Amino acid sequence: MSRQAIHSPQAPAAIGTYSQAIRAGDAVYLSGQLPLDPATGQLVDGDMRVHVRQVFANLAAVAGTSLDRAAKVTVFLTDLTHFSIVNEVMAEFFTQPYPARAAIGVASLPRGAAVEADAILVP
Repeated sequence: MSRQAIHSPQAPAAIGTYSQAIRAGDAVYLSGQLPLDPATGQLVDGDMRVHVRQVFANLAAVAGTSLDRAAKVTVFLTDLTHFSIVNEVMAEFFTQPYPARAAIGVASLPRGAAVEADAILVP
């Protein structure tokens, strides 16, 4: 199976040795996105809702479309009390049937972020 890297200038540039996304067959694997402003590469200002919204906006930018093709989303949180905020914001980016999802509490994330998410898109 061939692999093709996907890059979007509307999303933050990769900050390591990875691609923003990889197309493998019909599936697209989106790398984790932090709440970074694509223009500055810095964490966005604002509360947790702003951060979660930026994470999903960055995922959509890499996808090049809505996130309705997402089959699986993984959300990483440094504080699981923000889980309800993730649910609220996800409703802005996804329609039913909602993707499968895992939410994982972690000790820390790159750049001091409080949230990160990745996704797998299917046709």
